[in-house]
Amino acid sequence: MTGLLDTLPPELHERVRAAPPGAELAATPMLATLSDRRDFPDGWLFERKLDGIRVLAVRERGEVTLLSRSGRRLNATYPEIVDALAAQDCADFTVDGEIVAYFKGRTDFALLQQRMGLTRAADVAASKVAVTYYVFDLLRLDGADVRRLALRVRKSLLRRALTFAAPLRFCAHRNEGGPELLADACRRGWEGLIAKRAGSTYQRRRSDDWLKLKCSRAQEFVVGGFTEPAGSRTGLGALLIGHYEDGKLRYAGKVGTGFDHRTLRALRQELDAREVRTSPFEGRRPERTAHWVRPELVAEIAFTEWTRDGLLRHPRYQGLRDDKDPREVVRERPEP
Repeated sequence: MTGLLDTLPPELHERVRAAPPGAELAATPMLATLSDRRDFPDGWLFERKLDGIRVLAVRERGEVTLLSRSGRRLNATYPEIVDALAAQDCADFTVDGEIVAYFKGRTDFALLQQRMGLTRAADVAASKVAVTYYVFDLLRLDGADVRRLALRVRKSLLRRALTFAAPLRFCAHRNEGGPELLADACRRGWEGLIAKRAGSTYQRRRSDDWLKLKCSRAQEFVVGGFTEPAGSRTGLGALLIGHYEDGKLRYAGKVGTGFDHRTLRALRQELDAREVRTSPFEGRRPERTAHWVRPELVAEIAFTEWTRDGLLRHPRYQGLRDDKDPREVVRERPEP
């Protein structure tokens, strides 16, 4: 251990181990649990919930690698992030964060989606969508695995290890929070907050040490079919969506709002390429005249609430996600 790690008190040195390769550390990121909790004692910190895609970044042996939550390499899509990390004085680190795009001062997932599918250098260079990488955690530093250190210690090391200038940002936090802080976040148009235990370690699983506090309800769903458009509409009428439960795809409703003409046409091309003869949904047959598709596409859907029979009320399409395995999409249930 050298440099910043030498500044740790002796009792913390015992928690630091020699690190495995950075990509191995990044293979299974820590995930937050949806929660309705609003009152928090001392010992929690609060970060802005960002509306983007989760990205872990590795720099070792002179190379930078950006990895999606599912392990897909993203270097070609976000070369400006790669260049910013390669220019750091710190030469060995693994960090966790989120890539976002801004529209009128707010993170906008629909805008980010215009960059997400680009891999050709010419297309990326021509794109007008600027991205920012918010870094909120540190897993490896100078060959050492720091995941067993407390979150507050990891964030302190992170802030000192990297230089934060566009397109890199340190994900700041507040040391106190509750209903008032969440209400302020919602007034600002944020998606919500992430509450984290300040003393927690970094765990390779979903944990209640990290809690998602949302302003409005939204989550990922798997697309299992679609209906034909009616009237002057093009592309499709509605998406038929669901989530997995006990290994089976359960129908959650149809989504007919949130699309523009370009999105409708692009979605129809994606869906036509995946069309199959039989429904992927278990049990309930949602629409007799529907087109069925292989359950490979994951869509972000906003909604007001769940009905008693497990359907979404007032769902609205927000965009496709390519950073999550469809089989991992389950109904999110708030923890108390």
